[in-house]
Amino acid sequence: MGLLSESSKVVEHKLILLTLLLSWSICLSAQEDATSIIKKSADVNDRDWVAAPQFDNSERDIDKNGDKTYEVTMLLGSPYQRLTAVNGHALGPAQQKEEQRKYENAVQKRQHESPAEKSARIAKYDADRKRDYMLLEQMTVAFDFSLLGEQDLMGHRVYVLKATPRNGYRPPNRDSAVLTGMEGTLWIDHDSFQWVKVQARVVHPVSIEGFLARVEPGTEFEFEKEPVSADIWLAKHFSMKSNARVLFVFPHRGQEDDSYFNYHKSPNEAPVTESHQKGPD
Repeated sequence: MGLLSESSKVVEHKLILLTLLLSWSICLSAQEDATSIIKKSADVNDRDWVAAPQFDNSERDIDKNGDKTYEVTMLLGSPYQRLTAVNGHALGPAQQKEEQRKYENAVQKRQHESPAEKSARIAKYDADRKRDYMLLEQMTVAFDFSLLGEQDLMGHRVYVLKATPRNGYRPPNRDSAVLTGMEGTLWIDHDSFQWVKVQARVVHPVSIEGFLARVEPGTEFEFEKEPVSADIWLAKHFSMKSNARVLFVFPHRGQEDDSYFNYHKSPNEAPVTESHQKGPD
């Protein structure tokens, strides 16, 4: 009986060890899959970022003051927003005429810019694009990702990945600092590795270096993309709720909800600048 009992314990210990090794192997495999998915998704995001200036679109912005819809067209190297609707209602004839006048003035002004003025305008547009892109790009290095599984979302078969703050991450700028206090979820298309949807929220306060401000829990954002051509996906929806304290005392709360639609290749497509080709630094 003693030998039998001892033999049973050896078998039991081996089974436990085998189970642990199998579990570790499965976790490692899932982590490798998550890493591969994120790497491939970062590559296609870079491609989309370069292609974005080639498209015109419509944009609807909603905030506490109401909502406005714009027709966004590339005009000599940077976009021009022409107002088309307010609070869901199309502009009347007089307002349409005024917006057309503004557009024609903008065309005239840009056509007669000096080389320095044109370069400064396009440089500002590129800087704004890089700033917006960097926050999303930094998500791929600011978090550790784990693969939760697969599901169907908005007509796409997607991987579902959980994002948690990565120890030792050092944000390259103040905008990215908020990521150190966030966690999120990514839904990535199974076939194209495009980001179908991203959600992130602040889970612990983050003080912004150089500012007497702190981002608080309650700050969150959501971002969605959609295909606009055979291989390019661009922004479909972005929403953000912010909760911060300025001077660590006075609360500041904001909210915005932006939708993007009616994408089409710009007939006035601007030449791709050197900074567009290189992508964000």
